[in-house]
Amino acid sequence: MAATCPECGSTSFSRDDGRGELTCRKCGRIIEQDEIDTTPEWRAFDAHQQAARTRTGAPLTFTKHDKGISTEIGKGVGELYKVPIKKRAQYYRLRKWNKRLTKSKDRNLSYSLSELARQVSYLGLPKAVHEEVGRLYEKAVTKGLVRGRSMESIITAIIYAVAREQGSPRTLSELAAASGIEKREIGRAYRYVARELGIRILPATSEEYLPRFASLLGLSGKVQARAKEILKNALDEEVTSGKGPTGVAAAGLYIAAVLEGEKRTQRDIADVVGVTEVTIRNRYKDLVEKLGIEEEVERKAQENEKLRKKEEIQ
Repeated sequence: MAATCPECGSTSFSRDDGRGELTCRKCGRIIEQDEIDTTPEWRAFDAHQQAARTRTGAPLTFTKHDKGISTEIGKGVGELYKVPIKKRAQYYRLRKWNKRLTKSKDRNLSYSLSELARQVSYLGLPKAVHEEVGRLYEKAVTKGLVRGRSMESIITAIIYAVAREQGSPRTLSELAAASGIEKREIGRAYRYVARELGIRILPATSEEYLPRFASLLGLSGKVQARAKEILKNALDEEVTSGKGPTGVAAAGLYIAAVLEGEKRTQRDIADVVGVTEVTIRNRYKDLVEKLGIEEEVERKAQENEKLRKKEEIQ
């Protein structure tokens, strides 16, 4: 597609799919014509019609070792007994040779990507993260980065990087619980993979952790919005500089929950976030003092406590 119209220099174009033409909106010159229509010639009015009329397979995906286009003969030994007796010997030979002809790289990816799918499911990560981690892991295998190292540690390190890059960060504690690998080993693998694959990720911000922590704590959207406002003000006042993002996010949620009447104890938040109560208290003091909301938070906390006691008596 032309960047500018050669006649008048305009960058505004109109596309006519029926005629297959691209026209300049300003002067009317036809920039391109006789374009090929790549859309299907059929129409579908529901999912059943679409499934029946579609003649192509599933899209390519990096979440499978073969991109989803190779042949798989059977999914286990149990499949053998579904084959007629006269065909079982042939089925067994086909399955055996299919395995023998599989390259070592594909065998590695087949096992590794199943482990990746397990961790993504455990961590509740979106499909976009799953796809990107699969792509980068295949790149790491091709470059020989996995040789001599734990496959799980490399996968977990890439998950850590991609999740942060796409705004769905997970803490090292969560990754360690999902993979069974120590945090120190994950950090070491992350530094190695980032250096070899040229991954440059900015540090995660405290705001990026808010949606996940708020969801795990069962807090409402009002609390999350209030916490986001508190953290934005804290960033403007440079209160969060040099502080761990998870601790700041935890303190922001604690303050917002108190102000919105959905109080959670510091112990509840500490258990979910994976930081200590001391850290939350320290970040809490920094935020309320610098933002000048200490009296407001304490007054609201007392009101919440009186209301709770009144409800217990009733």
